[in-house]
Amino acid sequence: MKAKMFRALLPLAIVFTMVSCSSDSSEASSTDKKIVTTYNYNETETKLVTLINNYRQSIGLNTLEVINHISYKSEEHNKYMIDNKVVNHDYFYDRSQNLIHVLGAETVGENIAYNYLTAESAFNAWMNSPAHKANIEGDFTHIGISVTTDPATGRKYYTNMFMKKRA
Repeated sequence: MKAKMFRALLPLAIVFTMVSCSSDSSEASSTDKKIVTTYNYNETETKLVTLINNYRQSIGLNTLEVINHISYKSEEHNKYMIDNKVVNHDYFYDRSQNLIHVLGAETVGENIAYNYLTAESAFNAWMNSPAHKANIEGDFTHIGISVTTDPATGRKYYTNMFMKKRA
């Protein structure tokens, strides 16, 4: 009986250990306490914001205002994923806390994608995923987005963050 219980709980213990032992170094930068006001948007980023806002408007939702600081935090995450050769939401808590403390966010959501050639293909992938679509349709007021190309592979990394500002 104890062996069966041990085998049943072992996978949970492994997952807990992997999640709880992440480094504190994360994606911290000198901009953690101040607002980043400039960001140079590329064509793919601009197109994605348009696709998301057009879709939201078509279903009766508010359009989202772009905030450069959110795009900058999204770009930091893309660089982290490229540097570490991963595609994940590592350090999402840190990014969301930054938006809460620096921008006054009430809630924060995030979509990521990898290796889509166009804005349309990334958008369609998000729309075909219930969790990603829920973020696109979520109760948010602002958006930030970054699409960064890995110079070594030419593949694109996408991070799209949403936030609702406190009233």
